[in-house]
Amino acid sequence: MVLAATAAVLVGGCASGAERPAATATAAPPAPDAAAATARFLDAYLEPDGRIVRRDQGGDTVSEGQAYALLLTALNGDQARFDRVWRWTRDHLQRPDGLLAWHWSDGSVVDWSPATDADLDAARALAVAGQRFGRLDLRREATRMAEAILREETSRGQLLAGPWAYDRTVLNPSYLSPEAIAALADLGDRDQWARVLRRGLAALRDLTVGPQLPPDWATMGRSGAHATGPPSNPGAPGGYGYDAVRVPVRLAESCDPRAREIARVLWPLLRAGDPAVLPRTLRSRGTPGATRSPVALVGAAAGAHAAGDDAARDRLLGYALQLDEQWPTYYASAWIALGATLLQRSC
Repeated sequence: MVLAATAAVLVGGCASGAERPAATATAAPPAPDAAAATARFLDAYLEPDGRIVRRDQGGDTVSEGQAYALLLTALNGDQARFDRVWRWTRDHLQRPDGLLAWHWSDGSVVDWSPATDADLDAARALAVAGQRFGRLDLRREATRMAEAILREETSRGQLLAGPWAYDRTVLNPSYLSPEAIAALADLGDRDQWARVLRRGLAALRDLTVGPQLPPDWATMGRSGAHATGPPSNPGAPGGYGYDAVRVPVRLAESCDPRAREIARVLWPLLRAGDPAVLPRTLRSRGTPGATRSPVALVGAAAGAHAAGDDAARDRLLGYALQLDEQWPTYYASAWIALGATLLQRSC
């Protein structure tokens, strides 16, 4: 009953036009503070040695989680924990080419393949930390990773899901991070990075025309980008799920008006019905088996931010935290911290 009342306020608070909030005594929770949300994530999932543990997913570690922790500690100025996370990441996941192995479990790497999103986030974090903490060693590492991303994880300027994605030009739209690209362009290869951003935004416009929500996975063909199922079942219908929910956040935090415009157009779809429902169809209908997820609320908060509705942004982030406090997970905790940090920064 409490959850139902919370849902009513959440949906009502985001209603437009003739819609009105449902009557309830439940007050909207405040938006999480960036530093507090970051501390909550790190306190729960960071080991003393610098490893981020997915406690609710078997206790393994992925490069994505290490990159999230690096980015959060860099942006929030926590040099001590940044150094711990980077030391573990460098010693256990970094490959000879500078990219990160994506999966570690039971004491060793179990898959040395890199994931482009983690590499971009980690390289951005190194660049930010290098500047913020006055560390040339970190900027050199960022430059090394940036060069490897361009060499190994792009094709003709198109950002791929990873080196494995060349044959079918597989894209994960949520990997494109305009702010990461801007940070790495400052280190060199500015023209190449500008091309990566231009092609990535063009693909996202293809995938959201209508408008419709971005898919978790896509391929690039002669006529543009097309939604697909996951790499294991590309013929399945594309959907807006736990990967795609990151797209509006990455676009809305950007200082590039082209990126923010795509996120702004998604706002009516993201707030439709119950914004917490995930996964959804590209037309924003809940799919069979959909549940209420905090990360869906973070994605919706990003749409509100891009549309200039800061009150809705803060309300949705507050509800995301409230929902995660009831059923905490590594992924939701990370994205609540990222949402609170990235969506409240100014250009």
